[in-house]
Amino acid sequence: MGEEKVNLFIYGSLRDRKIFRSVSGLSFSQKSSKINDKTLLAELAFLPHYRKVSPDNVYFYAIKDPSSKIEGFVIYDVPLPAIAEIDRYEGKRYDRETVRVNTARGMVDAQAYLTTNELMKKHFGDRFHVNLIHELWLRKRIEGFIKKRTRPGERTTDAVLERRAHRELLATTERDLVISHYHSDAVSDYYLEHELDRPLPSIKHLYDDVQAQPFIKNYLGLVIRQVLLNQFDERIQSRYRFELEHIRTSERYFKRSVSLLIALQIINAGAVEMIVDRALKAMPYQKYDLIDYVKYAVRAADEIFDARVAYSHLERIRANFHPGLIPLGTEIELSNLGPAAVEPQRSIQKKNDPIYDGFRYFHDFWLDVLSWKLGGYIDDHSGTTERTRRQGFLELAPGRLNVSGELSRPATADPWLLSQLIQEIITFYNVRPHSLHLSFQLRKDLIGSQKVLPLDFAKCLLALGGGLQKKETGKFWISRMGYDEIIRRKDGEELVLARTSKRKWYLGDDEIADKPPPQATAQTQQYKFIRLEKGTNYEPLILCLKGLQFSYNPGDYLSVEQLRASEKLRKDYQELKKWAAEPSQIDTKIISEFLNAIHDGLMNEKHCRPAHKLHYIDWALSAIKIQLHTFNKRLEELPDAS
Repeated sequence: MGEEKVNLFIYGSLRDRKIFRSVSGLSFSQKSSKINDKTLLAELAFLPHYRKVSPDNVYFYAIKDPSSKIEGFVIYDVPLPAIAEIDRYEGKRYDRETVRVNTARGMVDAQAYLTTNELMKKHFGDRFHVNLIHELWLRKRIEGFIKKRTRPGERTTDAVLERRAHRELLATTERDLVISHYHSDAVSDYYLEHELDRPLPSIKHLYDDVQAQPFIKNYLGLVIRQVLLNQFDERIQSRYRFELEHIRTSERYFKRSVSLLIALQIINAGAVEMIVDRALKAMPYQKYDLIDYVKYAVRAADEIFDARVAYSHLERIRANFHPGLIPLGTEIELSNLGPAAVEPQRSIQKKNDPIYDGFRYFHDFWLDVLSWKLGGYIDDHSGTTERTRRQGFLELAPGRLNVSGELSRPATADPWLLSQLIQEIITFYNVRPHSLHLSFQLRKDLIGSQKVLPLDFAKCLLALGGGLQKKETGKFWISRMGYDEIIRRKDGEELVLARTSKRKWYLGDDEIADKPPPQATAQTQQYKFIRLEKGTNYEPLILCLKGLQFSYNPGDYLSVEQLRASEKLRKDYQELKKWAAEPSQIDTKIISEFLNAIHDGLMNEKHCRPAHKLHYIDWALSAIKIQLHTFNKRLEELPDAS
């Protein structure tokens, strides 16, 4: 009777032929011509639904992860005595189990050494978390690199501050390293050094720039505030990681939404302006560089951060946190120039921003790096994402992980939390609010069956969020349409009230093929008609749009293609423009139909059941109804035409 043999999948140190030979007494080769009694046949293979981690930075472990795969070799026909030797080598932290691996020949049964979350937590404690382990160890290696390169050997407080400041200015590089390698093997030291080894940014080139000089102090103040926010966020993330992970209902959500909200609330309620004033008085910019102001802010964060205050904010958020099922996102546009922030309006109106010069020097002060947690960048409506000087809106989008927008995560599933985040961001930047975009991920069963929004429902939405304002004549208009902010004329005129688009929420491959898995990409419905105003509670509007999405499933409104294809839509569009220029009251019957549609959607969010408590839905409907009746009441203020 022949000796029993099994196939073995290897993915760690055993891939080294010398180690495999020393453990098992056998070697392996991918070439059939070299196979003999002492050399086994090996073939490249992939183990689906597992991820390789190394919490001790020495050994690799395979952990279940439905969105990942592990590359390795399958060794064919390994004798059981050799397997017994390998068992002793692998030790007690692994369980040998039968798996199915993918090879060029197809799926193959093999033995593999796997582990579990429980075993990892038992052996590595807080250092192991299935969603965090790769990130934590990569960040630790980055910290070690900075320690070697920034005042090496010094242990003084000032040296530590400078290293932390250096890390702030490498923030997006660190983020990109974590994102791009989250589902792959460990990053090599060579690659890490290549990415991180770059000179510190400097602002000294602006000191003799006559055009830039009036704005330097304002930008430095923003730098200090931004670093304070980042430092608070890191402390909250570190201290309350367990609580924050339990608030986040899925890995697909941006993990910093809650910690950033807490940090924003603390800063907006504190004496931050006093810290900024002291820094600018104590450090006249002609004698210092950007790194010095970042260091100052890091030191100030150490002095003023109070964990007890942060925890009280966390408790309040947990008490109010009632997420639904639909992932939500937002983009916030700020500008002291309003519609004149971008061309051609900037040239036509000849307005100037006396504080930031339309954010012309945003990149000079490295603010795109410092504000990455809030997705900060300058949008001049040109479509470019290049890191160059340009004037436009300051746009914030918590959850956007790169400027081009190809990678982003929803901020939350909770309308209350999203509304709070919007208002705290407005307060933090203290720049005139301009517009708001709200995004709602489409449920799979709704994709492909979207309908055009009814004209009367479009009027209701504009009444709720389109920015009802008085003109100089004393008459009202819907300002978002009146200023042509959501009307585009390129290949033809269209109304950009709502658009459907695709978003990718992580970078990774599927289990077998070298392409993104289906769950990595989601379709979202983004509403772009909303006027952003300080002090406004957007919670009812978020619930309104969510309810409409489930009950009516609206799509783009109104694209050039839609208008070209339908005479009815062209008539509706002309009527909507006329109404927006001189709005009239909305009929109570239409309001009732609108509210019924929202109600039906919210009551069916959880597959024929509501995802929110009934009293919360009732509150939202009541708030929407009041806002629409208030809109009608304001129109009664119109001067008598006679």
